[in-house]
Amino acid sequence: MKRGKQMTIKIYDKLPRAAKEIRQEVFGQEQGFKKEFDEIDPIAKHIILLEDDDPVATCRFYYSKERECYIVGRIAVRKEARGKRYGEKVLQGAEEEIKKAGGKRIELSAQCRVSQFYLKQGYTDTKDIHMDEYCPHTWMRKELDPACILNEKGK
Repeated sequence: MKRGKQMTIKIYDKLPRAAKEIRQEVFGQEQGFKKEFDEIDPIAKHIILLEDDDPVATCRFYYSKERECYIVGRIAVRKEARGKRYGEKVLQGAEEEIKKAGGKRIELSAQCRVSQFYLKQGYTDTKDIHMDEYCPHTWMRKELDPACILNEKGK
């Protein structure tokens, strides 16, 4: 009898080599981004999803004083691991960690072409569209505290 793949999520305080490799593969080689690594990487927490012992997906998150919320970003899944909901799993992992840290709101800058993925995860599109290198992005938001949602709706 064949057993299913074991899925594990690991969290790091520093950018691990596996996350660098996945991001370079997805954003650099596949999508052509030139500035994949930035000044946020040293201050962010990084998540890696392992399928058995193989790193297949990653994302990062950090608190932004400027935006007064947590920012999730650099969600990437290796090509051979797509279609298994691993993007959803690393995003959920980040959301859980942010909740544990007392976070009330998450924002992310999504490539417009994949904004539907985030809508399905409960994010709303702010329609604040901007360019990141050659690619249009939109700011998306998710309230983790139900009181924030009520306040936004004016109740």
